Amino acid sequence: MTAGDGAPLTCQRHRFSLPEDFHYLNCAYMGPLPKAAERAGIEGLRAKRFPQAIAPEDFFRPADELRARFARLINAPDPNRVAMVPSVSYAVSTIARNTEAGPGRNVVIVHEQFPGNVYPWRRLVEEKGGELRVAAPAGGGVRGEGWTERILGQIDGATVAVAMGTVHWSDGTRFDLEAVRARSRAVGAALILDGTQTVGAAPFDVRALAPDALIVAAYKWLLGPYSLSLAWFGERYLDGIPLEETWIGRRGSEDFAGLVDYRDAYQSGALRFDVGQRSNFALIPALAASLDLVLTWRPERVSAYCAALMAGVFPRLRELGLGVEDERWRCPHIFGLGLPPRMNPDRLKRSLERHRVGVSFRGTGVRVSPCVYNTEEDVEALVAAFTGALDD
Repeated sequence: MTAGDGAPLTCQRHRFSLPEDFHYLNCAYMGPLPKAAERAGIEGLRAKRFPQAIAPEDFFRPADELRARFARLINAPDPNRVAMVPSVSYAVSTIARNTEAGPGRNVVIVHEQFPGNVYPWRRLVEEKGGELRVAAPAGGGVRGEGWTERILGQIDGATVAVAMGTVHWSDGTRFDLEAVRARSRAVGAALILDGTQTVGAAPFDVRALAPDALIVAAYKWLLGPYSLSLAWFGERYLDGIPLEETWIGRRGSEDFAGLVDYRDAYQSGALRFDVGQRSNFALIPALAASLDLVLTWRPERVSAYCAALMAGVFPRLRELGLGVEDERWRCPHIFGLGLPPRMNPDRLKRSLERHRVGVSFRGTGVRVSPCVYNTEEDVEALVAAFTGALDD
């Protein structure tokens, strides 16, 4: 298979070490590490057996190559706008530090979005003043329909930032990001997107959407290790103040002999926002190997694979009484299922364990998130588990 191969993606389970008797439909919780990434990470960890063999360029070149991979994945023209951070909250905290706020101004977020994209904004309005506005769905079991309109309704001339997920992390509800971007641009507000539950599993084009920042935790759909995330910064924030003043973020830091010739100037682009000790010799090669796979598969084919795998199951789930979002607002790779009153959650958990099915309970529903390693057997086991919860 090559990156230019337009054929439908086939099952990639052989690239992972998942137990043969377990049906893992939970990539939105944590993506399993591919075998290639595991090998690359172990090899990188072993490099520190003999530190003398680690050259100054090893602190820079692998990181820059990783930026280039990620930039290619999101269609970003300049890899130097990609920062290496440990988490979404780290990047959002950096952005909040560089966002003007104060009395009479507001930040718009989405109801029950992931807390890493909430707490920094709460801190900002607490310290600087202003209002944190929360756009909630209509309720009554209806989420996707009309939710974008409610977000747009919260944005006005006093909005300094709109911070939200590319989809809702708890159930994959889609938003009309183009409409949100148009509205935020019209009032001069920044758009900060957490793409953790989209990038890698579905196409995302920063050149077309032009958000002010896109942050992606690597351990989910990028199938990378924990504690490494990637953040793309638009023009609005490139001259900002980093969260920490690192030596490696300074211009000329490649010259180890001259590190005490202190410089105030930062490296170009978003490199100033890199976390300290970003040159992780195990995590970077592991993520690079995973991104090579994702780039080869291509997100549009990953999405199509998941859509084809799940296409016939939604009518069956509805017949069991489960709530399923309308297709327009539902992602192929991550979706929520509302439990009917007659389905006891504890009974369902026992049935899932009995059928060896891995999913997540989020709020009052169940989140299911298939990926390229899943098969029809996994889907049948999921249906059997729900059926078993009703039969008990």
